[in-house]
Amino acid sequence: MSSTSLMPAEIILQPNPNAADLAEKRERLAAVRAALAERESDVAQLHSQLKVFEGRYLQRVGVLYAELDEIAARITEREVDLYDSDSARRRAQEARERAQETHEAAFGADQEPEEFDPAPSLKTLFREVARRIHPDFASDEAEQKHFTLLMTRANQAYSRGDAETLQRLLDDHLEINAARAEASGSDESDGVTLLRLARQIQHAERDIAALEGELQTLLGSEIGQLYTGAEAAQQDDRDLLAELAASLRERIADAQYRLEFVERQVSALGR
Repeated sequence: MSSTSLMPAEIILQPNPNAADLAEKRERLAAVRAALAERESDVAQLHSQLKVFEGRYLQRVGVLYAELDEIAARITEREVDLYDSDSARRRAQEARERAQETHEAAFGADQEPEEFDPAPSLKTLFREVARRIHPDFASDEAEQKHFTLLMTRANQAYSRGDAETLQRLLDDHLEINAARAEASGSDESDGVTLLRLARQIQHAERDIAALEGELQTLLGSEIGQLYTGAEAAQQDDRDLLAELAASLRERIADAQYRLEFVERQVSALGR
């Protein structure tokens, strides 16, 4: 198999690209760079928003689920005294395990995550960083590994609102690139340049699709759907978490009444 058979068809059809071909590819690459940076920003922001929302949900609703499950566990444990059967003991064990899980989920976090509402300037800075140091735009494997580490640092800085670190990452990258350009000119042929640009475009478009999929997965998750529902309810001046909490308080009252009833039954039997 010849080496040319591994090249994209569009480049094989243009063995001698002219300036217009290269300009078109560079323009397209700039567009996908911007789109990729935008999606990176969207995913990072949604992760932070869901984390904050989950903290609110656990504090306002999760604690009530934990209370409800605790009462349910106590009911099934007292029913063992009533029925003294293997099935009753099994139900009690399952209910206690469920109560433990919901308790840990509701009270496991020490504090509510801080609200993440990045300023427009921070979003713009992050997109510029991602546009320049995303691993898809590396020239070789070594640079790709380096860019991967830089993007990890950039995502962490963005999530904590650290504009100083983002600016330093960008300045360092620009300075290194300027030094490289000054030290040596490129001896890359137009054909090789076109192939490299096409490869970078292909990689970026692949990752844009992957990030779109990640966004849909996040929004389709249980907490993502609750977040979307809460946002929609807010548009109608409703508080979805307050509504869920009110419903749970009614269920807790019913469960407490049932527990008291079972306690009376057990007491009547002298157990």
